[in-house]
Amino acid sequence: MNTKEEEIHLRDYLRIINKRRGTVVMVLIVVLALTLLRTFSATPLYSGTTKVMIEKVAPSELVDAYRYNSWDPEYYETQFQLIQSQGVGRRVVDKLKLEETWDSYMGGAEENSSLLQGVGNWFREVKTIVFKTLGLGRTASESAEEETEAGSGRSLADGLASMISGGISVSPVEESRIVDISYVSTNPQFAALIANSVAEAYIEETIEMKMESTRRSLDWMTKKADEERQKLEKTEIDLQDYMRANDLVTLEDRIAVLPQKLSQIGTELIRAEANRENLEASYYKARKVSNDPDAAETIPRIAEDKGLQTLREQIIKAEQHAMELSGKYGRKHPSMIKAANDLEVLKNKKRQIVTRLIAGMRNEYELALSFENNLLDQMKKTKAEALNLNEKFIQYGVLKREIDTNRQLFDALLVKMKEQSITGETQPVNLWIVEEASVPTYPISPRKTRNILLGILVGLFGGVGLAFFIDYLDNTVKYPEETESQLDTPVLGLIMFHKTENQNVEEVVLKEPLSPLAESYKALRTGVLLSAADAPPRKILVTSSEAGAGKTTTSCNLALSLAQSEKRVLLIDCDLRKPRMHKVFGLSNKSGLSTYLAGVSAGGFLQEGPIPNLTLMSSGPIPPNPSELLTSARMQKLLDTLQESFDIIICDTPPLLSVADARILSRVCDGVIVVTKARQTTYEMARKALKGLRDVNSTVLGVVINALNLEKSDYYYYNYYQYYYSAYKEEKPQEEAA
Repeated sequence: MNTKEEEIHLRDYLRIINKRRGTVVMVLIVVLALTLLRTFSATPLYSGTTKVMIEKVAPSELVDAYRYNSWDPEYYETQFQLIQSQGVGRRVVDKLKLEETWDSYMGGAEENSSLLQGVGNWFREVKTIVFKTLGLGRTASESAEEETEAGSGRSLADGLASMISGGISVSPVEESRIVDISYVSTNPQFAALIANSVAEAYIEETIEMKMESTRRSLDWMTKKADEERQKLEKTEIDLQDYMRANDLVTLEDRIAVLPQKLSQIGTELIRAEANRENLEASYYKARKVSNDPDAAETIPRIAEDKGLQTLREQIIKAEQHAMELSGKYGRKHPSMIKAANDLEVLKNKKRQIVTRLIAGMRNEYELALSFENNLLDQMKKTKAEALNLNEKFIQYGVLKREIDTNRQLFDALLVKMKEQSITGETQPVNLWIVEEASVPTYPISPRKTRNILLGILVGLFGGVGLAFFIDYLDNTVKYPEETESQLDTPVLGLIMFHKTENQNVEEVVLKEPLSPLAESYKALRTGVLLSAADAPPRKILVTSSEAGAGKTTTSCNLALSLAQSEKRVLLIDCDLRKPRMHKVFGLSNKSGLSTYLAGVSAGGFLQEGPIPNLTLMSSGPIPPNPSELLTSARMQKLLDTLQESFDIIICDTPPLLSVADARILSRVCDGVIVVTKARQTTYEMARKALKGLRDVNSTVLGVVINALNLEKSDYYYYNYYQYYYSAYKEEKPQEEAA
């Protein structure tokens, strides 16, 4: 936000305050009068204050010293709440026997009259709201009255205790551990007595609470120790039963042997697996050549057999002998037949030996496989045994730890019980009354100067707030800057409200040319002529959002002021529903715009105005179809024809929100002026009117604020108009004398 906007806003705020200064002054007077009435009729209140030092108890050797904090806000806030508790209040009531002596202290504290009591009640409600907002406490008299009303269904002692606890205020002294305990009452002796009694009751209550806490703690620990002892005995019995049931006496020795056994079995298993794989390979290789003895001899295990080696030599010799005989004899020779039979017998024997050797290899392989499987079974059983023993050992450890834990807890409780017993007999004292309350001499309330200043401030702020609220509810057109901001449309002129000597305000420019009202229309004339950048608009439509805004008055005076500036002006009354211009200027309305548009007459509808350069066209008789006439081609042709003879044509039309006539004509005019009436036309109505024009692409020149009472609103233009108005009043008697 720039500096100019801030200045405008500040000026608007000051304007609102100045405009509604009567409201501000009225609220100020009422609030100040009530404040004075309450202040000078209130019963004096006295405050008694006792100073108490509250020292946080330092930790003993039994408590962790590193957790100690000498200033703990939560601790001190707790003590403050304890001071204001019902228990302390009841202790004071019992100690002072207030049920019997209350009337002697407070017998004459009632209000003097019902009127003052009513005013006092009202102020008490306001004060309660203010005190709650500011975080302040209640006075003793307020607490007493509240508790007396609320305690009708309770005993008198409870009501008095609530009154005392509610009336006590506690405030810490800065940079110290001392607190002020204050009590406010209409009786000074009673105020001091209650403050001192509350301090003493607070100390007694604290000591008793500590002793009660110690006793309860000791009872609880005794009960808890008995429970822990029973739990310890039960866990010890459970451990013995478990060891007996699972034979866990030599458990640790058995667990120690298992790793060695697993290692030995693992070594043997590796060897057995290697042997089995070797035998398996030899056996499967031999089985493939079991039908070929010669090929089987390539297997080392078969080739190494002694009997097979001897037989192999015999076969070789038999083959050599057969070859020698074949050179001498034929195949059927008895010697050859015998040699062949001998060779075949040897080969069959070789085949039998190979078959026997392969069967032996199979037996060795199966034996090795069986041995390997046995080792695997032993490994699984040993591992399962190890896992079982580990599970038993884990459960044994759980039971053992539970016994140790229960024993430690039981021993700790025994130690704490002894410590608590000693602590209960030696409770530390950390509360001291530093200064007792003395009987106050001067009242603390009412504070006349403060109340008066507060009444003035509340009255001023309340009055200003009410003024702004009333102004906020006013949503009507008033001031140019606000209007331009709300409507996003320039303000062409500001027509002030002024009572003229001439009742016909439509001709004020002619009848009272030096009046402030006439000057307003002349300023509007200047605004209209400068509203377009290139040249002044020649066909101007004047309308309003609603009836009674002053559009006809504005049209007439604008036409007169333009004619006075040597402009040839034609003023047309385009309001074919409720025409009024002919009455203003005393014209005949037998013929006019309606007769021309209807084709009844082709001429004679223009009439001379009251001054040179001003020509008038009345509306003519009211037609049954005004909208159809205004949208006809004759209307467009009429304006185009008349534009050649006049510098400016002004069309006075019906209100925008009532009928569509103004929007129809706005499309054939160069610009539209929308008249609004100050404090009557709302921004919502003006926006709807402007939106209707923009929807048909009409050119809106601006807005005119009509009938603004500057003296009432105290707007900053008022001094300017007041200057002209004073000059006009001085000149008027001179003219009459002449």
